[in-house]
Amino acid sequence: MKNNHNILTDTFGRKHTYLRISLTERCNLRCTYCMPADGISLSPKEHLMTADEIFVIASEFVRLGVTKIRLTGGEPLVRKDFPIILEKLASLPVEISITTNGVLVKRFLPLLKKHGIKVITISLDSLEKEKFHKITRRDEYEKVWKTIQLLISEGIKVKLNIVLIKGFNDNEIIDFINLTKSQNLIIRFIEFMPFDGNQWNKDKLVCHQEIIDQVHYTFPLQLKRLKDAPNDTARNYAIKGYKGSFAIISSVTNPFCDTCNRIRLTADGKLKNCLFSQDEVSLLQPLRTNQSILPMVEKAMKNKFATRGGMDTSEKLENPELHSQNRSMITIGG
Repeated sequence: MKNNHNILTDTFGRKHTYLRISLTERCNLRCTYCMPADGISLSPKEHLMTADEIFVIASEFVRLGVTKIRLTGGEPLVRKDFPIILEKLASLPVEISITTNGVLVKRFLPLLKKHGIKVITISLDSLEKEKFHKITRRDEYEKVWKTIQLLISEGIKVKLNIVLIKGFNDNEIIDFINLTKSQNLIIRFIEFMPFDGNQWNKDKLVCHQEIIDQVHYTFPLQLKRLKDAPNDTARNYAIKGYKGSFAIISSVTNPFCDTCNRIRLTADGKLKNCLFSQDEVSLLQPLRTNQSILPMVEKAMKNKFATRGGMDTSEKLENPELHSQNRSMITIGG
């Protein structure tokens, strides 16, 4: 086996320092691109990682070189022992962030601030109440919007994730960007990605160039390209004179695979080396039988494809049979 410090480096030389941990498959919203219309079969509770198991696995990854952990779901805040999990992980020498739908954030804000959460990513796919209800199948828009304003007033850095779907919310691109005029928000437009049960097809994509064309039309000569952070999934921009910024994450048409440093741990303790990957390895099984998880971590790293979990052609990407071989988004963790 490799030197332990090299286990998180794959065969393409990519070093993985960013671990995304899904805490639960449950969610209090039902977003159409994330969860199939008829729901999902939830894993039995005994198949899910406990708070202690999450901490043990996370500690091992930090020892191997992970410097950032993001907590996702489902909706991570619906997990009853979330405060215990956060307290444990906050004891590690690692940056912790969270992705949430915003519905329960107000309740947990003192806890989040206590444990040093400085950036919160909130999924918000429309600024129109009726559209929000249509895509989430829930009536929580006002609560989420008030949460966003609260976080800004508390000095928390807020990123808004918008999954763009052609013919649904692509006419709100400029409305979202205009939020950055007087607020230090980071707006992030994300391409609609194929997962089991979300009825993906290429015609629903809103690609990078379409967004830029809208921006150029509305803000001629005002678009400013910002410097991207190392390993950034997004291409970052701002409108001159605006307080905030916006970014485009084009995972489908213009992927960032060459510099990927992300790995994902599902709520049932499976390691996924790519969001698009069909392959998973269980870390929970060896952990529960008092074996080292390192061989399974190494296996996952060795098997990582160069691009999009092996969907490296448009033909593969548009094959619905391949979509169904991956999980639905709700069970992967964003």
